[in-house]
Amino acid sequence: MPLPSDAPLQIDDTTVHPLPNGVRVVTIHQPGAAGASVSVFVRSGSQHERATLNGISHVIEHMAFKGTTARSCQQINLDAERLGAEVNAHTDRDHTAYQMRGLAADTRAFIDMLADLVLNPTFPAAELERERQVILHELTDLEDDAYAVAYRLFDSACYGLHPFARPVIGTRRNIERFDRDALIAHVRARYTGCNLIVAVAGPMPPDEVREAVASAFGHLPAGMPNTVEPPAWRGGIRIKRHSGSSQSQLVLGWPAAPLATQDATAQVAAAVFGEGMSSPLLDQLRERRGLAYHVSANADPLELGSQFVIEAATGSDQLDEFLVETMALLRQQATRIDPVDLERARNQLIVRQLHALERPLRRLEDAAIDLFVLGRVRSAAEQRTAIEAVGAGAVRACFETLLTRPVALAVTGKVPAGLRERCETLFG
Repeated sequence: MPLPSDAPLQIDDTTVHPLPNGVRVVTIHQPGAAGASVSVFVRSGSQHERATLNGISHVIEHMAFKGTTARSCQQINLDAERLGAEVNAHTDRDHTAYQMRGLAADTRAFIDMLADLVLNPTFPAAELERERQVILHELTDLEDDAYAVAYRLFDSACYGLHPFARPVIGTRRNIERFDRDALIAHVRARYTGCNLIVAVAGPMPPDEVREAVASAFGHLPAGMPNTVEPPAWRGGIRIKRHSGSSQSQLVLGWPAAPLATQDATAQVAAAVFGEGMSSPLLDQLRERRGLAYHVSANADPLELGSQFVIEAATGSDQLDEFLVETMALLRQQATRIDPVDLERARNQLIVRQLHALERPLRRLEDAAIDLFVLGRVRSAAEQRTAIEAVGAGAVRACFETLLTRPVALAVTGKVPAGLRERCETLFG
């Protein structure tokens, strides 16, 4: 893989410095800020795992805090807490993130401490056995959550056996058998320069951030990019009764454009349809007819694909009517888009974007995802313009296209008898 030029790129208050080994340094310069946020993003998530390794990225994220070549688990915690810093991490389909937030004066320390976690984990065997039980408890919580089960079934309906459909937490069997050697091998293969972004929001000047990151991460081998072929949309109906639930939880959806297209139409369409109490979905089905307690629509674009998703919690005796009326509303949108709904939706997305600009950790993550997928960071103005450019004709066409694609539906909780047959008739 050709490594990027070391020339910095400037976008608004954000600077991107590529290092010779492929690590990219992102600085959101905030002069005068009292605090700083530092994140390390690794392009390694559940979509990069084969079936026998599903869940290993999440286990590695947990175990990174359990000891390094320089510090014990206890010392890692104490070092952060002495500085009053908040430490967090998470694993997603497309990346793993390690984050620290605290006083601006400690920015360089945060960079060094995160480098130690990410680059020097030892994965002590005794700690792995303890953390394995913690993760299994987390899995049990998800298995007890009807919505989490519905989304797992939904992803399977959308993409079949493709890695993009696999759960981030993995399978119980995998979690129970991962050993230290497997974790070490995965980190060596995946945690390489071209797959890492180190991002800082705070008052430290970009050149100083680059120097600190180069010192901490500059020795990392460049490696090869962690990429995955996108999945084909399948569609299908998945139904699973969930004991202990007195409601029906459903997730309904169709394919939408991935992030690389930079097409905001599906996001605007989802906001038109189901964002806010005045949207058709909530106004007609929740407020006027009482067919659902919770209902919403979204279409967040991801690297390998996007889903136009409607989720709802409703009574099992109202589920059929909810589905019928939802489809009727969708067909209405495919015929005509109300100008007021379009204005509302675009402004809601713009305001949401403005709120995101006020959250440093969110901005760092958005910038990292842009770099991984697009190779650049989009400006706030560019993103706003993309939303404002979506017209009624494009939104109507989006709904029209959705309705020609195979539907994916997952229902859990209390499920009425004969639901599958009725859904096959409705969506056939």
